[in-house]
Amino acid sequence: MPTSWWIGFNAMVLFLLALDLGVFNRKAHTVSVKEALGWSAVWISLAIGFGLWIGQAMGRQAMLEFYAGYLVEQALSVDNLFVFILVFGYFRIPQELQHRVLFWGILGALLMRGAMIGAGAVLLARFHWIIYLFGAFLVYTGVKMAFSGDSEIEPEQNPVIRLVRRFIPLTTKFHGEKFFVKEAVEPGGAVRRVATPLFVVLALVETTDVVFAVDSIPAIFGVTRNPFLVYTSNVFAILGLRSMYFVLANIIGKFHLLKYGLSVVLAFVGVKMLLSEIRPIGIGVSLGVVAGVLLGSVLLSLVIKPRESDGAEG
Repeated sequence: MPTSWWIGFNAMVLFLLALDLGVFNRKAHTVSVKEALGWSAVWISLAIGFGLWIGQAMGRQAMLEFYAGYLVEQALSVDNLFVFILVFGYFRIPQELQHRVLFWGILGALLMRGAMIGAGAVLLARFHWIIYLFGAFLVYTGVKMAFSGDSEIEPEQNPVIRLVRRFIPLTTKFHGEKFFVKEAVEPGGAVRRVATPLFVVLALVETTDVVFAVDSIPAIFGVTRNPFLVYTSNVFAILGLRSMYFVLANIIGKFHLLKYGLSVVLAFVGVKMLLSEIRPIGIGVSLGVVAGVLLGSVLLSLVIKPRESDGAEG
């Protein structure tokens, strides 16, 4: 891909993020469902528009690969939303401060995803056999997801949180949108810089995204090997994650079968990678399977009510 494409795309993303935080969400506030729906529509429209541009610049095949990658990443990011809900609830983060944590968390995720995608592209180019390793890992992950129960998140056991608390002084009080503040060690004593609970949650959000990226990065390489399409579809999915959180936070529990849909998607992409040299699966088929499985799991979740025991656990 021309270097100008990479520079232009990243410049556009930085401009959109600056516009988001610096203009539209400059003041901390509780994001309403209506506002979140509006922003979700904006990010989805931008992704659709970018895909159409890809079709004009690179052809129909590349456009379908971008849309398939975007759909896979958007679906797998739903797992992140479950974790965000649990983390914000555990640390009792006020609703008006959640947007700021998600904004900086997503900015960090963009940088880490970019590095991981670059590393994955280099490995696949030099060691083609890794595609089979990725495929087997995705099949294993899909099966494991389908048969695993709903586990409780324990932020206190997170090694990064332990590291933060060991090396950075913390305060238990919120100080608005600030991640760090200056606080006296004791009344009238020396002043030191301490981290607020907001920073602890941000660290947890960042490390959680790295964990989920271990699944999502191999999955998208199963859809397309083009680093530019992998990166741009990932970025658009992450950009829309914050708005999606505020839309789905109160209703995501209703989609109790979505986990099984995601497991099928992961397993399907893994099988696609394993068969890439024997019987390649076309991108049109891949896009149809992914969209059909996800839509089917959502619709079935609305039709088939969860068992009482499942509801109690939720």
